[in-house]
Amino acid sequence: MSQTIFGRPFAMTHEGPVVTPCAPHDVLARLGDKWTILIMSLLSLAPHHRLRFSGIKRGVNGISQRMLTATLRNLERDGLLVRHYFPEVPPRVEYELSEMGISMLPALEGFTAWIRMNWPAIEASRQRYDSQASGDA
Repeated sequence: MSQTIFGRPFAMTHEGPVVTPCAPHDVLARLGDKWTILIMSLLSLAPHHRLRFSGIKRGVNGISQRMLTATLRNLERDGLLVRHYFPEVPPRVEYELSEMGISMLPALEGFTAWIRMNWPAIEASRQRYDSQASGDA
């Protein structure tokens, strides 16, 4: 009988519980990267959840053109946004949250709310750990 914890299957062995990596690990890594949540958040604020590349670049402070391009491609590949190409002169490209991307927004809100609520404790814990670790050296 399969058991799960936080939606992840695990097996109980005579040595204790065993969890195994799952296929969507790369999706979790993408959602936790530096730029994805910022881009998704920005698109959630845009009219019709849609912006041009330059609007996204302007709205995400510090992102390089190369990193924005890579992140948008990965989000498109994962089905979280849709790229709209308009064959005009000059060509126009817009990026829009997909239905799946929109459905992810409440989860992102919960995740970022947890971070906001716990950030002071995380920083304090890091400082304690770092000062203890430097004292051990």
